[in-house]
Amino acid sequence: MVSSTNNFLCVEFDDGGELQTDGNRSGRFQNGEPGSGFDEDVFQRIGAQLAEIGDQVAREIDQRVVNDLVLQFVNENLSREEIMRRLSNTVERLMRTVPLEMEQEKAMLVLAMVLARTVANKMPSLLHRVFNTTVNYINQNLHNYVINLG
Repeated sequence: MVSSTNNFLCVEFDDGGELQTDGNRSGRFQNGEPGSGFDEDVFQRIGAQLAEIGDQVAREIDQRVVNDLVLQFVNENLSREEIMRRLSNTVERLMRTVPLEMEQEKAMLVLAMVLARTVANKMPSLLHRVFNTTVNYINQNLHNYVINLG
């Protein structure tokens, strides 16, 4: 479980630690559940827009960058903090090389999510580590931006 009073997303795993990928909510928003002050449709629209943007961005990312990140996630000798630092460095490097015509925080969010998806697609066994690292990266670097999206 990933949890902190400063985090906007509390990730809970059902079924013995398995990450739910079937579209069901296994995480919960600490600031309120959809239906209790938050409009679930807003989050679905935001998600759909980010997915569309992400598909466009994914085509712009050099596969060598993705392969390098996969190797770093595979390296179990790296601490969670080191992996997150390397994800952050990769996002920053891509911010300089991939032309994104959007505000900086949105571009960082999209890049982090696209990298997570691309790494997990390349090596599904890394899904749990990639997911946790990306959630922590977003919580630490983009918390206020994401909270203000809704």
